[in-house]
Amino acid sequence: MQILKATERDADERDLIEAAQRNPSCFTGLYEANFDRVYAFVARRVPNREEAEDVTAEVFHQALVGLAGFEWRGTRFAAWLIGIASHLIARRWQRAAGHVEVPPEELESIAVSDQTERQALLAQLVDRLPEDQRHVIRSRFVDQRSIREIAQELGRSEGAIKQLQFRAIESLRNQIRSRHA
Repeated sequence: MQILKATERDADERDLIEAAQRNPSCFTGLYEANFDRVYAFVARRVPNREEAEDVTAEVFHQALVGLAGFEWRGTRFAAWLIGIASHLIARRWQRAAGHVEVPPEELESIAVSDQTERQALLAQLVDRLPEDQRHVIRSRFVDQRSIREIAQELGRSEGAIKQLQFRAIESLRNQIRSRHA
């Protein structure tokens, strides 16, 4: 029953995305379906309500602008929006710290002092993972999908998905450890 609901939800979301890609005025449905989740994600990572509102507005602006290039790959639309939010938040911290832009090779030298910065760093490290590992991590921990659902979506065994998840987590651990060495 849960898989059927997820499949129906995915089909509905896919229909909303395709409609919005054809006609941007249909983006409202995607906005309304995802606003609360994106705002909550942003609000936990910025210092005040005004900034949370600004970042959330920018997330949806960038999503609308980039919607034509969005390809449905079975991953929840909210995961794409959360990725946009993570990048926007990271850029704000870089500017606030006096860094206009931090090249990826220097990212690992940034001192991470609080929970919010660690979460942004983790989002950036996840973005560096190979595509299949990144997809599994986002599906499991952002979309909160089961191993079985991800395996069915990707046409792989549950064991293969567990292995991808394990490798991704190990890679993230190693990247974080190397920063503190």
